[in-house]
Amino acid sequence: MSVLGGDYILTDNEWDELVWIWEQTDAPKGCKVEIIEGLVTVAPLCTNRHHRVVERVQRRLFEVIPSHWNIFQRLGTAVPARLGLYVPDLVVVPELPNEGGDHFVPASAAQLAVEVTSRATARHDRGAKAMGYAEAGVPLYLLVDGMAPGGPTVTLYGEPKEGVYRLLRAGKFGERLMLPPPFDLELDTGEFAGA
Repeated sequence: MSVLGGDYILTDNEWDELVWIWEQTDAPKGCKVEIIEGLVTVAPLCTNRHHRVVERVQRRLFEVIPSHWNIFQRLGTAVPARLGLYVPDLVVVPELPNEGGDHFVPASAAQLAVEVTSRATARHDRGAKAMGYAEAGVPLYLLVDGMAPGGPTVTLYGEPKEGVYRLLRAGKFGERLMLPPPFDLELDTGEFAGA
């Protein structure tokens, strides 16, 4: 690794350079800084509605996960194979691994990633992140998409194989959605419409 001009590093590894840039990015408080397909992106502050949906899912997950498991909002999850460092709205990680440093963990440590779309993140949440979480082997990916073209939807992906998820369940807000083991949790997505 070498420093160019005192403020930029150059390494033999594109991933290390991207992580360094990500760590150095000084975005306004509340903004989400991610690496998506090799680009450092900054998404603006989320709406209160967005936070209410995240909080409702988190509250329900706490009812069913083992007490030693962790649920985090905005924990950096790394997918180096796709040049991605995502900051999911929620992520369930049974045990925080030591690798990844102080700012992120390997996405492969997660049992569930949850994204709630916003104007700034919808395209990435539906595409690049779904592929990245699948590539990392995250068993379940829950996408709460209040901005879906046909109306608000909730989609559960699972059984990742060769970087692709299988669609497990999908429905409109108001329908019930069952998360399979190890969660065995039925979500009332009607709560999201009023959030």
